[in-house]
Amino acid sequence: MPSVPIHLPSATPSRAENPLPQLLHTPSGLALIEIQGTIHFPTPTESSGPSTQVGKLVFPYYNPNINDPSDTKWMKRVYMYIGKGQRMTGECKKLPKPYGVMRKKEKTDVEDVAMGGLEQEDGAKEEELEIVEVVRYKIVFSSRPEPISGVSEVE
Repeated sequence: MPSVPIHLPSATPSRAENPLPQLLHTPSGLALIEIQGTIHFPTPTESSGPSTQVGKLVFPYYNPNINDPSDTKWMKRVYMYIGKGQRMTGECKKLPKPYGVMRKKEKTDVEDVAMGGLEQEDGAKEEELEIVEVVRYKIVFSSRPEPISGVSEVE
């Protein structure tokens, strides 16, 4: 039976910036997004690169200078602006069971020498995974997107 080793996140991040989509970041960490309705995504441009910004999450009741880390009042209202014409209103809810986000572990030559390398029977290096983060919240948008006009695109 195939098996893959799983590692805890490394103490030193492998990259300076977080490789996960910025859209999913909330004041409490990563979150899943649950959507009702159809989202009309902005048209991707050639200069946008490999990804297109869909919109922006706004937490109107969150202020890091005022809110205590244990205060969850900011979770009651979340806006997601999509392009120039849609706004969704939702709230942040705690998941009954947390989800783990994993990715392939980047191997370095130093690790392979120190660990002796994990090799399969055919001599190929075995894949390893690491836990990137644990998701404890989801953002629920239970109503359909509201059309808005006269608002410049959220950057």
